[in-house]
Amino acid sequence: MEIKMKKRTTNQMQLVFDAISENEQLARLAVAAFITPLDPTLEEMADVKTAISEAVTNAIIHGYEEDNGLVYIRCRIKGDLLEVEVEDKGKGIADIDQAMEPMYTTKPEQDRSGMGFSFMEAFMDELEVSSILGVGTTISMKKKLGTQSWLEL
Repeated sequence: MEIKMKKRTTNQMQLVFDAISENEQLARLAVAAFITPLDPTLEEMADVKTAISEAVTNAIIHGYEEDNGLVYIRCRIKGDLLEVEVEDKGKGIADIDQAMEPMYTTKPEQDRSGMGFSFMEAFMDELEVSSILGVGTTISMKKKLGTQSWLEL
């Protein structure tokens, strides 16, 4: 008798870590490992890792201004869709539209390029930012993965 296993089409994970720059690499690697079963292309993997880096760096540098705090990452896979939320409980963003403009930065003295949100938007299929002053910021991103045919390469 042959037993057939039903392929799981959903999965989720959560990661919580201190808001210190050393943990940006941890976030990239954890999310990369999580999406591996979707068989992403090298380009898709690089896109996701870059978007995660930008979101986590924003939380550390802008959300907490390098003070103590935690960064929360929640990932969900639904079929071939990756959903990611990166959240901080930091100072929040006063003007989200302005913050999302290319080249805008509140930290020019730190040589910040002001391109974080632009990169997230370019590398992911969807980007949404919600923030409340004094409460924190949540960056929600979505991307379809592993759907590119080798014939298209």
